[in-house]
Amino acid sequence: MGKAIAIFNQKGGVGKTTTNINLAACLAIKGKRVLILDIDPQGNTTSGVGISKKNLEITTHEILIEDKYHPEEAILPTGIENLDIMPASVQLAGAEVEMIELAGREKRLKRAIDILKPKYDYIFIDCPPSLGILTINSLTAVDSVLIPIQCEFYALEGVSQLMSTIDIVKRNMNPNLEIQGVILSMFDGRTNLSIQVVEEVKKYFKEKVYTTVIPRNVRLAEAPSYGMPVIQYDPRSTGAQAYMEFADEFLSSEEEE
Repeated sequence: MGKAIAIFNQKGGVGKTTTNINLAACLAIKGKRVLILDIDPQGNTTSGVGISKKNLEITTHEILIEDKYHPEEAILPTGIENLDIMPASVQLAGAEVEMIELAGREKRLKRAIDILKPKYDYIFIDCPPSLGILTINSLTAVDSVLIPIQCEFYALEGVSQLMSTIDIVKRNMNPNLEIQGVILSMFDGRTNLSIQVVEEVKKYFKEKVYTTVIPRNVRLAEAPSYGMPVIQYDPRSTGAQAYMEFADEFLSSEEEE
């Protein structure tokens, strides 16, 4: 049975999509069966693995809103062996309204994930940068939450609200929800600020912070425009090497549990 993990931070621009694509790709290269679910209406994860958002017939929108499709019908292969995606479409932007009157609206995604878990080792969900019904669906459906935090001035802004949201979901809808870990991104070792942010985040989250940090890297920023994970776009770049290290650390921490 696979493990479902939401990559979540309601603050935008923290590296959620970058982490989703590149951690998933590195785990797939290491032989794990991985599925990415894109439930962000922007669909950046979908285009980031080379899937065109035009003319997609069945996406996460249809799986959430309609009952006539089996979740596997929405899954597409990517250019990396062992890595699949359930893509997003622009229709997801209206899902918040469409789901208001649906029965069991907070658990629509959970039904799909429970069906898909036996097929995969890991299912990663790219959440929107908001606390709406799509995010609540994700947090209700998963086993744990992976939190990306950028090494910038406002890094810890909103973290208490994020933790409060997780606690509310845990109390009311998903009592087994855990913090998978915290990954620090956009690290620049030349600045005191990045080093201070790492120290602050470690004070707050303690042993939940991964040792690996993801650096600022031009190749990492370029890769999505080519529809590739960085490990495919430029395997020798510091960004690719950092995500491979992160994948190793991620798997090690899984084995320790």
